[in-house]
Amino acid sequence: MSTKQSIHTLPVVQLDDIDRQIINRLKIDGRMSYTDLAKEVGLSRVAVQSRVNTLMENGVIDRFTAIINPERIGINVSAFFNVEVEPKHLDEVATILSDDPLVTSLYHMTGPSKLHMHGLFENNQEMEVFLKEKLYTLPGITSVDCQVLINRYRSTMGIRL
Repeated sequence: MSTKQSIHTLPVVQLDDIDRQIINRLKIDGRMSYTDLAKEVGLSRVAVQSRVNTLMENGVIDRFTAIINPERIGINVSAFFNVEVEPKHLDEVATILSDDPLVTSLYHMTGPSKLHMHGLFENNQEMEVFLKEKLYTLPGITSVDCQVLINRYRSTMGIRL
């Protein structure tokens, strides 16, 4: 594993084939033991643990997390929003929405100060309350476009290596 400087402030980490194998297996099962991981990639447990620690220290692996099935806990509405915001209010609106527990992701996209947002709601009523009492009350919102998810064909966490 070596690093080279990118146009961003953090150096780009160069991954070798073993690093990629480790990451791909951890994407499937983040709870896999170092012993099992070592067997799959052909290294010792200590070598695998060292590589995982290095990947974490270098920021390649950000964190390990559980992926929750929203429907199993009563969250039945998944909605995507395109929110147009006056440029002078963009950062303020993004900060407020980022702190809302109903918002699962928020991105600034190309276009006229457009935020792309995803939210999870128990039902349509909870989404309506979010829209009326939260989103529509924020300063500088000029339009909101909402699409409710009907069927998820594919959803991948992380990136392709």
